[in-house]
Amino acid sequence: MTSSKPYLIKAFYDWISDNQLTPYVVVDTTVLGVQVPWQFVQDNQIVLNISGGAVGAISFGDNAIEFTARFSGKIEYITVPFGAVGAIYAKENGAGSSFPIEHDETFEEEDISTDEPSIKLEDASIEKPTTDDNNKSSSKKSGRPTLKVIK
Repeated sequence: MTSSKPYLIKAFYDWISDNQLTPYVVVDTTVLGVQVPWQFVQDNQIVLNISGGAVGAISFGDNAIEFTARFSGKIEYITVPFGAVGAIYAKENGAGSSFPIEHDETFEEEDISTDEPSIKLEDASIEKPTTDDNNKSSSKKSGRPTLKVIK
């Protein structure tokens, strides 16, 4: 029999959202497959606002919740396996449920490639920009942002 946890998380998400409340999930970042911005992780946990207004393209798949969200103005792709969800609750009143963390998430061995690293050291090299007259004028930083009208 399949786990009921994904169904319960989706049901709580729908229930919280239908009542115009803000759904939050508590994620254990030590679980295999979690993709979150690590600079916001504290004590191996992160709390994520998964309301429709805060995330884009949210998807409740068979194994994980996937969506995009902005962190410090940068769009991040987030993956949260259902085994990593410790709780889902409404921000406004705390209504929701907690769940046990499942560290033995059922990812197949072939899903995790150990043959070659996905990022090589030479891929990470950064070239210094060349300086010419055009770059000098655009690289000046003023105190205030400006907009330019282009017709």
